[in-house]
Amino acid sequence: MHIYKIFRPDEAAELERAGETAGAPVDRADGYVHFSTAEQVGETLTRHFAGEDGLVLLAVPTDRLGNDLRWEPSRGGAMFPHLYRTLRQSDVLWSRPIGRVGEAFFLPDLAP
Repeated sequence: MHIYKIFRPDEAAELERAGETAGAPVDRADGYVHFSTAEQVGETLTRHFAGEDGLVLLAVPTDRLGNDLRWEPSRGGAMFPHLYRTLRQSDVLWSRPIGRVGEAFFLPDLAP
């Protein structure tokens, strides 16, 4: 199974430059890296990234994260994946730009 992380351009650049990251400001504040499933990523985009450009979607296979990945209730009681360690570049299967026209986002193909 794959889970997905949305990064702003500077956050994605930090991961690439340093090889790991504690995530976005919200991740650092909460103490874990927030992820979404394929079904959740669209709503995450519209709720938390409205009006932002240059976003990047990262796909991460859950089997690369071991026991540091926990599934916990969040929006409306839905179970969301949370990573309780830094996200490493080696965890990432692929990263792709998220398109936007006006306020509409266009997700890349989520296939590996």
